Amino acid sequence: MDYGKYKYEQAQKARESRKNQQQTVVKEQKFRPKIDEHDYQTKKNNVVRFLEKGNKVKVTIMFRGREQSRPELGYRLLERLADDVKDLSVVESRPKQDGRNMTMVLGPTSKKGKQ
Repeated sequence: MDYGKYKYEQAQKARESRKNQQQTVVKEQKFRPKIDEHDYQTKKNNVVRFLEKGNKVKVTIMFRGREQSRPELGYRLLERLADDVKDLSVVESRPKQDGRNMTMVLGPTSKKGKQ
């Protein structure tokens, strides 16, 4: 067998396998613990839009000053968001505090279930 032909076939197989792959994109949405209802709805709609496109969403709550002494406010906000988008997403990592930020990662539900 010709080595050039072999290399060409290997390149074609590699190209074909790359065609079916999908890149995972992680979008981020930042919240504050004392968020107004309208602002919450706007940011929640952004999260819904990201999930519908098939992207993962990293939700971050930023604490400042005395807000750091009340991490349960941030935890409740993240739980509320996860409950609001539970039909579109699955929680990949539970809320956890690291320094001034609390983060949670939401992943989209499988697209096979929607079809």
